[in-house]
Amino acid sequence: MSSPATSCPEAYDLAVVALSARALAVSARRGGLKALAVDLFADSDTREHAEKAVRAPSSGMGFSRRGLLTALTRHAPAGLPVVLGSGLEHDPELIAAINQRNPILGASAAIVSRLKDPFAFASLLADIGASHPEVARPLDSPTGDWLSKRIGGSGGAHIRRGRRSRGNRRYLQRRTAGEPLSALFLADGKQSRIIGFSAQWTDPAPSAPFRYGGAVGPIEVPAALSKTVSAALDGIIERTGLTGLASADMLRAPDGGVVLLEINPRPGATLDVFDRSPAPSLLGLHLDACAGRLPETVALPSTAQAAAVIYAARPVAAALLQRPLWTADWPACEETIPAGAPVCTILAAGADPTAARALLEERRAAFLEQLRAAATGPSQTTMVHA
Repeated sequence: MSSPATSCPEAYDLAVVALSARALAVSARRGGLKALAVDLFADSDTREHAEKAVRAPSSGMGFSRRGLLTALTRHAPAGLPVVLGSGLEHDPELIAAINQRNPILGASAAIVSRLKDPFAFASLLADIGASHPEVARPLDSPTGDWLSKRIGGSGGAHIRRGRRSRGNRRYLQRRTAGEPLSALFLADGKQSRIIGFSAQWTDPAPSAPFRYGGAVGPIEVPAALSKTVSAALDGIIERTGLTGLASADMLRAPDGGVVLLEINPRPGATLDVFDRSPAPSLLGLHLDACAGRLPETVALPSTAQAAAVIYAARPVAAALLQRPLWTADWPACEETIPAGAPVCTILAAGADPTAARALLEERRAAFLEQLRAAATGPSQTTMVHA
């Protein structure tokens, strides 16, 4: 399913592909770029900001490999550059297949594979002297407190407590105390340029205790912490050749140190936090970085912004919901959102991160009340089974 926009080859400057491509489509428009957006939702505001929004089929855990390649073959002219967002890091073979027809601007399949191999990544960090939690294979049966993670997983829903894991695409990471932080940065294949830091939190569900909840930023961090992170990123980039916009997830340890968790080698969730005036289009900066050009500095927004994902506790028909102005990723009116799936993103700005987070929580509570009423109302059954 797609918007009625034209699909002639000259219509697009690039394609953006992600589980949700809305933030990339918004950034493309901010930068004066015409984007073909391919994702799992084709939400109403993705259709608004992209030249064309195409909905690719899901495999249940992300993109259907065949479905995504078919969508790109049908809608993206051969040779049209592609920028990838979240949702493909677990499948470097799919990234390589896309690149055969449409050149990827950003991390190559080989770079993604190296950064997302938990044991290769741990070895890399050891080589540069960066702190990282111990990793192990489930069959090693290690003792202690561990998390089970899917290799290349994103969004936190794949993380489980404990040492037992099913499948050969999982690994164990020792649980480590600390405050979750993320650094958004640019890479030119040789060095990094940090754009800013954000704080993150989870929105636990019974089957997904570490599901991604949201982020707020920019936040201030001690100069020593920023210097440590920058040095680690430079070491990673020098050894992998990473280019483009990416992020680093980390923990600020109780002693003030930094424990790096992973590198997300693509634009991600904090676009909503940082891609605002007076900052230029971050997608534009991504393209510059891929071409070897890093800015000396990046102007940060003067206010803080918080963004949170709202998940459906029960199936709900989008037609029963009234859209507040402070939402994004709004589903098409004909959609029925299944339990556990994202409904939308809530945004809130404030003078500082504390104020932005407080307003976000007010808006979140109000929207969850509307969601509960819609999911339990008498007309819900009619919408679900229509």
